[in-house]
Amino acid sequence: MTATATTPSPYAQLTGPTTVRRILTAPTTGPLAALVLACAFFSLTTEQFLTGGNFSLIVQQVMVVGTLAIGQTLIILTAGIDLSCGAVMAFGSIVIAKMAAQGTLSPLAAIGLGLLVCAGFGLVNGLLVQMVPLPPFIVTLGMLNVAFALTHIYSAEQTVTGLPAPLTALGETFPLGNTDITYGSLVTIALFLAFAYALSSTAWGRHVYALGNSPEAARLNGIRTSRLTVGIYALAGLVYGIAALLLISRTGVGDPQAGQTDNLDSITAVVLGGTSLFGGRGAVLGTFIGVLIVGVFRNGLQLMGVASIYQTLITGALVILAVTVDQISRKKAR
Repeated sequence: MTATATTPSPYAQLTGPTTVRRILTAPTTGPLAALVLACAFFSLTTEQFLTGGNFSLIVQQVMVVGTLAIGQTLIILTAGIDLSCGAVMAFGSIVIAKMAAQGTLSPLAAIGLGLLVCAGFGLVNGLLVQMVPLPPFIVTLGMLNVAFALTHIYSAEQTVTGLPAPLTALGETFPLGNTDITYGSLVTIALFLAFAYALSSTAWGRHVYALGNSPEAARLNGIRTSRLTVGIYALAGLVYGIAALLLISRTGVGDPQAGQTDNLDSITAVVLGGTSLFGGRGAVLGTFIGVLIVGVFRNGLQLMGVASIYQTLITGALVILAVTVDQISRKKAR
């Protein structure tokens, strides 16, 4: 009797234990489950939470920090960190607002200059980290103070008002059903999608992960690690410039006091989204989920009448939990 070989069906391959395990161990699975549970909890405890208008408000509230978190994700994927992002964004917003409000430059030219200034900060960060070299923590901590001081010097401690319409255009809304959506929210979502594609489907993205896993191994495989590192920091700075424009569009002014805690908020979103602080593991879409987790918790707790200090307490506990899970998963992977 001749044995007949059986070929496993494609369906069996898709639903096999390997695929299930891959899904369960994916960096974004835990954060997504946490987001769904949080939404379910607040939907049951507050009547206003589960409405289109409230969800639109959540996205508006997190779009600036979310955009910062994109740049922060790029840097953390390389095992770095950027403490200066909020201050750089604030300086960029003051440059844009003041140049346009005083008529020194046209609104579009002012926006372009602000983007270049923020990218310049990122470039300097990258050069110091790669060429000196200095630890990213020290470099960006120092740059935080530099950007903070320049913001207050250049603004003369004054809020810039009377901004031309192009600077606040992204804060305008359009109706979608019974819900008003801001154009800035769409820009943030588009950025997340663009960087998610770049990291997951391009050679550049594979090089970023390789750099975070092992810079020496990446160099031996022909990746120009020095150029890549500097480019990532400069690109992150450019993203901070876009966040500066979104900040202006949301507030309608150039505020020198803005962004003082946004650096920590962006790191919180990245960590909650499953990106490892040790580099090489994570995803931009996970960061988007992390941003939404922060926004949902703060919005839901506010609707429940919980004081803001307890919102901060809960957010801090979530960060510690997320890092603990990352550490445990790293040890199991060894």
